[in-house]
This record gives sequence, structure tokens and C-alpha cells, in this order.
Amino acid sequence: MRHGRWRFLLGALVPALVLHVVFVLSPYAQAFYLSLTDWTGVAGQASFVGVDNYVRLGGDSLFLDAVRNNLVLLAVVPLVTIGIGLFLASMLRHSPARIGQGYRIVYFFPQLLSLVVIAVLWSFVYNPNTGLLNSGLRAIGLDGLARSWLAEPAWALGAVMAVLVWSSVGFYVVLFSAAIEGIPVELFEAAKLDGAGRWATFWKVTLPLVRESVQVAFVYLGIAALDAFAVVQIMTVGPGGPDGATEVIGMSLYRTAFSYGKFGYASAMGVALFFATLTLAVLALRAGRRERLELA
Repeated sequence: MRHGRWRFLLGALVPALVLHVVFVLSPYAQAFYLSLTDWTGVAGQASFVGVDNYVRLGGDSLFLDAVRNNLVLLAVVPLVTIGIGLFLASMLRHSPARIGQGYRIVYFFPQLLSLVVIAVLWSFVYNPNTGLLNSGLRAIGLDGLARSWLAEPAWALGAVMAVLVWSSVGFYVVLFSAAIEGIPVELFEAAKLDGAGRWATFWKVTLPLVRESVQVAFVYLGIAALDAFAVVQIMTVGPGGPDGATEVIGMSLYRTAFSYGKFGYASAMGVALFFATLTLAVLALRAGRRERLELA
């Protein structure tokens, strides 16, 4: 009986483990190895160069611009998206059920579109001559605020971040609404009896009890902020411009590999991005675990 159980477990686990090693772990291992070579993507042979590719990353001004922009994205996109998502989800809790459901569908609508379609649509919105944004500003007499949003270095990254927030916030409104609806109504009623206002109720009751959802949202949005390749590739001039204002690591990696044929160097960028993403996820999850232990 025991032998039969082990055979069943091995038969169920081994194929899954083999598939995971072949299709998940081996590409990672291959990328790590290529990052230590000068492989061009065409030649069959790759010379081992050690950590030279990683040393070059430290002096690559374009890569450092990309790191800076990704850090700005990481600092702004998750915080703004989570802030708007929590605000709208909290407002929906006070609205009639039918109206709240309608708003959730409207907020969730961008999730039905691919990021490529969203980037194309917002490219039209940002068009300096015929775009919806500048046309709206001119219509209300704010001609001085109209500008070439994607062509001016001071505004291009902000325009990209606005698109990332707009495309993500609806999903997190729905996520936070579900988490808030899971909070016992008695807690809100007790807070109201104690004289707590909406802000105090949100800060003392709602936010601590949806903390895990916020933590998951931060991890996912952080990963999206460290990527941002599709939006930058489609929307920006260059792409990555103007003057590297919207350059991101994924963009540098793609250009280095497929335009310059430096797959070894591009692999080093990919490995650096992998460890940055892994570090972000680990720190966010450990911070959430520490907060749960303190609350317990």
C-alpha cells in the first residue's frame, strides 16, 4: 500500500518537475551563462568574459538612465495606483450596490484591452495637434498648458506613468473592493458609534484589514514598473526618447540584443533586472510578514 502511494506521488510530481526544469529553470540558467559571455546571437561559439559585462553596466550611461527611470516608475506608479484604487474602493463602499457595481465595470474596462492597444490609444490622446488632451485644454482656454507631451523630456516619463496608472487602477479598485467587502460590517458600525469619521475609519479599520491585498498589489505593480517595455516601445519617440527621458531597462535590453547583436551584454542586463525584481518581491513580502507578526 505504501509503495503504491509513493509510485502515485512520483508519477504525479516527476513530470511536473521535469517540465518546470526544462521550460522555467533551464532558460534562467542559460541566461545567467550567456551574461558571462560575448555571444552575438549569430555565432555558434561564445567566449567566456567573466563579469566584464556586469562591470560595463556600471559605466553605461544609457543603462544608468534606464535604471533611474525605472526607479522613478517604481516610486510613483505603485503608490499612485494603490492610492487611487483604495480611494475609489472606499467611496464605492458608501454607494448604492447597483451604482457601485456599474462603476466597478467602468473602472475594470481598461483591463479588457491589451497594453498594446492602450498604448496606441494614448498615443492619439497625446498627439500635440489633434490629440484629445490638448484639444480639451484649448477648448477650456488653457492653451498655455498644451504641449508635446511625448516629445518634451520633462513631460514624457510623466505621460508614460499616467498611462500605466490608468491601465492598472481599475483592476485594483475591484481587488480592494472585494477585500473591503470581506470586512465585518460590525467593525464599521463600532467605529461609527465611537465617533470615527470616514478618514479615521479608513485609517484605523479599513487599511489594516486590507493590508495583504495592498501588499500583493505593490508587488505586482512594482514588477510592472520595472518592466514598462511595451508602453515605452509603442508610445515614445526613439523609442526611449526624447534624450533617454523614457529609457527603461527592458528597452535597453531589447535594443542591445536585437539591434546591436550583443546578446551576452543584453543577458547581463536581464540578469540585473531579474535580481532587482526578485529583491523587490522579497522585501515587500518580508515587510508584510513583519507587520502581520506585530499585529498578532
